[in-house]
Amino acid sequence: MKKVHFIAIALILSVSIKAQSIENDNHSTTGYINSDGTIEDDNHSTKGYITSDGTIENDNHSTIGYISSDGTIENENHSTVGYVSSDGTVENSDHSTIGYISDGTVEDSNHSTIGHADGVKKEWAAVVFFFFRFN
Repeated sequence: MKKVHFIAIALILSVSIKAQSIENDNHSTTGYINSDGTIEDDNHSTKGYITSDGTIENDNHSTIGYISSDGTIENENHSTVGYVSSDGTVENSDHSTIGYISDGTVEDSNHSTIGHADGVKKEWAAVVFFFFRFN
């Protein structure tokens, strides 16, 4: 019985730490976001981090931005660079729509698909596509 519990726990942990793929419009993988917020390129080299408090860091752990709980995205100087609304609309600092994130599909302002981020939080997908430019 202990063996069954151990296997069940191991399976649950392996699923929970799985990286989610970031893909371009043709579904080619361009990067990954791990459940712990680590951002990797397509070769699994670490490119940055999103910490539990919403701090966005580069690969050297230098702060390059922040995500607020209301969807506001700021640069390292706390100047607002954009917004991600609860419906997935992405706006720049002037509130002009620059894209959409819905059901894992990332679109530009014309609703043309620019990428995919299935299973990734909208805010994290916005950071990857707008801070790290994986597409």
